[in-house]
Parts: sequence; structure tokens; C-alpha cells
Amino acid sequence: MKKILLLSTVSSFILTGCYSTSVDMSLGNMRLITSSATPQDTENFAMKTCKNDFYEGASFLSKAGKEYRFKCVKAEENEVLIPIPGTSINPENTAGAK
Repeated sequence: MKKILLLSTVSSFILTGCYSTSVDMSLGNMRLITSSATPQDTENFAMKTCKNDFYEGASFLSKAGKEYRFKCVKAEENEVLIPIPGTSINPENTAGAK
């Protein structure tokens, strides 16, 4: 019994350092992402999600609590990728790097 209690206590401390990020809604080129991660990790997740859907990247729209709203952008539409304030978009993710 003591081993089980010890294992559950240790595992709860380990899980405290973890975070979750998920796409809650996807409508056309709009994405609603709920994340408890850092803004930069959320930005990277949004870029990856949009690229998996055949877009150039994700442009930040707004944040409310843990919910982030992004617009997936296509290169031929001449739209600008806007990062979450305080974060950056990696140069290899932009249209000019291709």
C-alpha cells in the first residue's frame, strides 16, 4: 500500500510539469486552440497544425484565457503571418524561405 501511495504522489509531481494543447474548433481557415503551454509552444503548435492542413502557417488573432484564435494563411493570398505578441515565427516557417 505504501508503494502505491508513493508512486501516485511521485507521478502527480511529474504530471504537474506537463501541459496540454489541443485544437478545439476548426472552421475553414480558423482554429481555436486551448493550451496551457507557453505562448511560443502554442505558436509552434498552431504553425504545425496549419501546415498539416496545407496552409503556409498560422496568424495570431486573439487570446482569451487559455484559448488562442488563429487564422491559417495561404502564401498566394499575400497575407502576413502575425505571431503571438512576445513570440517569434521561425525563419524556415515563412514563405520567403522556400
